[in-house]
Amino acid sequence: MAPDEGRRAAAREKDDRDSSSRPDWHDHDERAALDEEQKQDHEEAEKKRSFFRRPLVRLGALVVIAAVVAAGVLWWLNARHYEDTDDAFVDTHIVHLSPQISGRVTKVYVNDNEQVHTGQPLVEIDPADVQAKLAQVEAQQEQAETQYQQALATEKGAAAQAENASRDLERYRTLQKTTPQAVAQQQLDQAVATATNTAAQLAAARAQIASSKALIDVYKAQVEAAKLDLSYTHIVSPIDGHVAQRSVAVGNYISPGQELMAIVPLQLWVTANFKETQLTYMRPGQAATIEVDACPGEDIRGHVDSVQRGAGQAFGILPPENATGNYVKVVQRVPVKIVLDNPPKDCLLGPGMSVVPTVKVR
Repeated sequence: MAPDEGRRAAAREKDDRDSSSRPDWHDHDERAALDEEQKQDHEEAEKKRSFFRRPLVRLGALVVIAAVVAAGVLWWLNARHYEDTDDAFVDTHIVHLSPQISGRVTKVYVNDNEQVHTGQPLVEIDPADVQAKLAQVEAQQEQAETQYQQALATEKGAAAQAENASRDLERYRTLQKTTPQAVAQQQLDQAVATATNTAAQLAAARAQIASSKALIDVYKAQVEAAKLDLSYTHIVSPIDGHVAQRSVAVGNYISPGQELMAIVPLQLWVTANFKETQLTYMRPGQAATIEVDACPGEDIRGHVDSVQRGAGQAFGILPPENATGNYVKVVQRVPVKIVLDNPPKDCLLGPGMSVVPTVKVR
């Protein structure tokens, strides 16, 4: 067994020497392929570097950079003349209609979103109660006028009696001075009493006249008030506009102060809340263009009407208290009123709609 193992070991050593003496053709092919790949990569890199090194390419790049810079400068020079904001809304003074007397609604002449004109009938209230009150005070006025005429007649009679009594008293006194025996003292005293009584009756008649006249004035005022209440049963539109939020219906019992409907006027404007840093060059009269979300493509123009004297938060229900605690400065917004010069006819505008105004400040 031992001699065989020795022979096999000698054979393996010989094979190893033979294999080591042969050239490594596989390693040589791999190195050649690697060198070829590196050479191709080098050539491609040279081509890329040579492309950007070309004069025309560099000149074109400079031209593009210069054009971008010039465009940015031109945009800035133009944009600095304008101020815009998206914190802006269509605004107006909405009229809220309420009755001035209580009563039951008998007629409603308009519907929601309907256009109305000044003086157009809107609502009718049952006038029966007011008419009855008017008839009552008119009757009381006629009664007072009758009493006044009676007081005038009474005053006329009392005046005649007072004048006769005064003359009789004057005659008795004259006669007593000339012929004392012809006039008894009792007759003189009776004449004095009669003159005094008739003068008092005259004064009472004149007081009754004044009282009747004052009562007539009172009833005249009540008649006018009743007529005014009667006119309140006929509610009309105070302005031109469109009906909104109608809440009244036939049969409703309404009371003074209860809102029946709102009327949106035809005159609208824009309230734009600009940052206080945007107001440096903003002045009344400057031109503005308005973009309305509901009217894309419409060319709506206007002008600055006025700038509110104070930031919006100063008029809030709870104004800020900055005298206590830590303070963090926040840029405030100031409402600016922009009046529309050419309101669009084919686009519906209403209070609260979003707009984007741009004001030319330079």
